[in-house]
Amino acid sequence: MINVINPADGSVVGQAPEMDAAQVKTAIDRTCSAFPAWSRKLAKERGDILRRWFDLVKADKQIFAEIMVSENGKCLAEALGEIDYGLGFIEWYAEEAKRVYGDTIPSHAGNAAILVTKEPAGPTAAITPWNFPFMMITRKVATALAAGCTMVIKPSEETPLTAYKLLEYARKAGIPEGVFEMVTGNPQAIGTLFTQDDRIRKISFTGSTAVGKLLAAASGRALKKMTLELGGNAPFIVCDDADLDQAVAGLLAAKLRNSGQVCISPNRIYVQEGIYDRFVAAVVEKVAQVRVDHGMQQAFVVGPLINQTGFDKVVQLVDDTKRQGASVLLGGKPHALGGLFYEPTVLSELNDDMAIAKTEIFGPVFPIYRFRDEAEVVERANNTEYGLVAYAYTRDVGRAFRLSRDIQAGMVILNAGSVGTASVPFGGVKQSGYGREGSYYGIEEYVEVKYVLMGGLDT
Repeated sequence: MINVINPADGSVVGQAPEMDAAQVKTAIDRTCSAFPAWSRKLAKERGDILRRWFDLVKADKQIFAEIMVSENGKCLAEALGEIDYGLGFIEWYAEEAKRVYGDTIPSHAGNAAILVTKEPAGPTAAITPWNFPFMMITRKVATALAAGCTMVIKPSEETPLTAYKLLEYARKAGIPEGVFEMVTGNPQAIGTLFTQDDRIRKISFTGSTAVGKLLAAASGRALKKMTLELGGNAPFIVCDDADLDQAVAGLLAAKLRNSGQVCISPNRIYVQEGIYDRFVAAVVEKVAQVRVDHGMQQAFVVGPLINQTGFDKVVQLVDDTKRQGASVLLGGKPHALGGLFYEPTVLSELNDDMAIAKTEIFGPVFPIYRFRDEAEVVERANNTEYGLVAYAYTRDVGRAFRLSRDIQAGMVILNAGSVGTASVPFGGVKQSGYGREGSYYGIEEYVEVKYVLMGGLDT
């Protein structure tokens, strides 16, 4: 069995099965066997079942939130917010199931008609991370099932309890065995089984770029469809004409979500030199007011990091930056609570050659850099292998359009710190992956386009 640890105090809060290869193969077999019947259901029938899942989970939000806090460490307010976010995907795709439209195309022959249909891609698999243990499941499963695919999913071994609770409620809603399956155990072994089974026609993965590349290479043998949402190194640009209060508030909201352990977290904060000192002072003032504590409470707090590996990474990055001459304006060390808690930290006087500028931090650390002009900051923002999201604050409409055009990212967020909702396409470019989740673009990832020529119509 896998022991599930509460990162706030190190206690064991539950267990999940450590499945062997035979058990994982059995789950894959069920996923593949269930596909023909599920794919032939009316779209409205699939949507109605998803809607029942939505209603059942929504009624017990508090139960899910408390499980999430215990295994992930995020605070209760954030957990409840994540549940609303994740429920949005079930609700959206319950409706979107009925809107997978095809086309008719003017024929090239007088006695023929041309139809274009969209059919479910087939049995699918997904691998999800620990930082959003509810939303990541619903975003992938609801999309696949709405399209007529079946799915076997491997949640993170750090946070499987929320996932299994979602599976329990899916069964209550009428989602049959096989249509939605779950496996837990060794990530590498399970990933290998997913990629090697030619019956699995698509894999969706959210996680590190390194693992994404391995999955893509292995899946290439059978030319599986893939959606990859990988690492990020998000720039957060504050221009000299920005509303500073709005920019500071947006930065804190984006950076401190899940204690900074988010792929879309601002990683490189670029502030134009004319407002740099004022902006930094405002950030320090606001961050100093943020409380660090255990998560099982209604007020927003910054919780612990997920595990010792994640904690050590943040310590090493900050210590390395200090050795290279950066100024620590706030924090900069483990929190007095001990364990996996780290102080919210503000760093200034950095340069782009430091490791912290090239590494996804995954912690409550604000590295703030100066820039002179628009051309410079665009070049620096794009000087990364990643391209998931970028943020920019400016009240100049022309500059806003130029930044949205010139920054190499799958998502550019202007004058706001929030990215996600079910109705928009989420995904990146470059080594942040490919494919999109959310909106009607997301369901297109789970269908195949079929061209049908109906000839001989005049006979």
